Amino acid sequence: MNQDLKVYLRLLTYLKPYGGYALLVLIGFALSASTEVSIAKLLEFVINAIQTQNTQQTALFPFLVVLLIFVRGVGSFLGDYYSAVISRHLVFRMRQQVFAKLLRLPSNYYLKNSSGHITSKILYNIEQVTAASSESVQILLKEGLTVIGLLGYLFYQNWKLSIIILVFAPIIGFVVRKAAKRMRKLSTQVQDTMGDVNHVVQESILGQAVVKGFCAQELEQQRLYDRSSDNLKRGLKLHIVNVLNTPIVQLIMSIAMAIIMWIALRPEILGDTSSAQFVAFITAAGMLSKPIKNLTTVNEKLQRGLAAAHSVFDLLDMQEEENTGTQKPQLTGNICFEHVNLVYPDGSHAIHDLNLQVKSGQTVALVGRSGAGKTSLVNLLVRFQSIQSGKILLDDLPIEQIELDCLRSQISMVNQQVVLFDRSVRDNIAYGQLQDATDEQVIAAAKAAYAHDFIMQLPQGYNTVLGAQGLTLSGGQRQRIAIARAILKNAPILILDEATSALDNESEHFIQKAFEKAMQQRTTIVIAHRLSTIENADMIVVMDKGRILEQGSHTELLAKRGAYFQLHQRNFEE
Repeated sequence: MNQDLKVYLRLLTYLKPYGGYALLVLIGFALSASTEVSIAKLLEFVINAIQTQNTQQTALFPFLVVLLIFVRGVGSFLGDYYSAVISRHLVFRMRQQVFAKLLRLPSNYYLKNSSGHITSKILYNIEQVTAASSESVQILLKEGLTVIGLLGYLFYQNWKLSIIILVFAPIIGFVVRKAAKRMRKLSTQVQDTMGDVNHVVQESILGQAVVKGFCAQELEQQRLYDRSSDNLKRGLKLHIVNVLNTPIVQLIMSIAMAIIMWIALRPEILGDTSSAQFVAFITAAGMLSKPIKNLTTVNEKLQRGLAAAHSVFDLLDMQEEENTGTQKPQLTGNICFEHVNLVYPDGSHAIHDLNLQVKSGQTVALVGRSGAGKTSLVNLLVRFQSIQSGKILLDDLPIEQIELDCLRSQISMVNQQVVLFDRSVRDNIAYGQLQDATDEQVIAAAKAAYAHDFIMQLPQGYNTVLGAQGLTLSGGQRQRIAIARAILKNAPILILDEATSALDNESEHFIQKAFEKAMQQRTTIVIAHRLSTIENADMIVVMDKGRILEQGSHTELLAKRGAYFQLHQRNFEE
């Protein structure tokens, strides 16, 4: 089966829940199409009435016109309104599906794709998909039924003349097919360049402080201009193909009409045809031009929508995070890495044959230069990444056998890059699985993270909405809210990835005290550059290029005068 046909049939499955609405659309457009045919028939009726001087029939004409317009209005309303209902429901449903899929994709997807291209799929591409489903179907039904009705009337009046129109159908089909291929290619390019535009805008907005600080407004404006210019060129090319397609089809139809009229005016062809029938026939034939013109616009909408549908369905068909685990144990915090290897898609070794044993309740510090593999190692614990070989055991249970949500619910993480949401302070602390926490528990966690005092100074206290990324708060304040979130989770495994990097010395002092309490009776893995955060660790692991160079306590490693000693001497500045 043709790939486009498969995509289109899959797309139409989204319309199944709206069968009742679709029936109303069909009825509406059928009524509208019937009025087009009725116009030609009404014209024949009027001419005959005038020729026979039938006053009763001529007096009836105004009422018939009003009735015709009324029926057309009802039909157009039913068709247009309920097709819009279907269209908006389709966008709503697909957007929910795509967003849910994005939340289930592995972390590597976000490393390979910019946020601009991802959001473009949700916001722009899905809107274009409706062009291939509801909008194109709307035009096909409305104009297609009109064409069928008019052709039926023409064959009823004079089938010999009507055949001439069908002779030109293959020519029209050839033009439409050629235009379709070009439109498809250009539509894909337009969607890709739209992703580039979104990416530049998002980067500039999120990094507005850096843009202003380095007086880079003109530079970013130029970047947007370049990306938008490319999008503009592709869009105009697409429009050119579309606007050329319509007049070419109309020209072919006019040739067909000219031939029909030339033949029809021959006396031997007219035969017993009355003048009223002849005028009605020519009128009906002439009325074919508009719906056929509108049908040619379907091609552009269809190709644009199918290109978007390909993009959306490719996303929906992507492999999600592997969640083969079925066991839901209550972890105590024993961690074992056995000959673990992690290789990135570009072939670089992030973790190389690593062996590490962490006992329940221990505090282990990972130190080393940037790119040593520290963050990659902890990402393996929450399965943001998957190993290529080796084993990771939690309480002697292979990590792959543990159900994913169960695993992550028992690991608290505080990262260097704090993520806060446009919600209240309370909702940011009691986030996700913690949303049912009591106010007393939230306040206790905030106090443990030394965040309570500054929270109470906010306009609405814990009910204060933080805004996008919580940028109204200082770096230290944002960090402490993230730490409060981790404390509230009360998981048996705690991961601190540069968790005190954004704090001043005074805040760090208090936070360290909070962490000392939080670390009790749980396994803690600390990634840090500051000596003050790891001196009291049960074990310090020195890493470089994905390997463990040495491990031991602070005192033991200093006595060795090895890699840790060198880092200590440089105060982790390298």
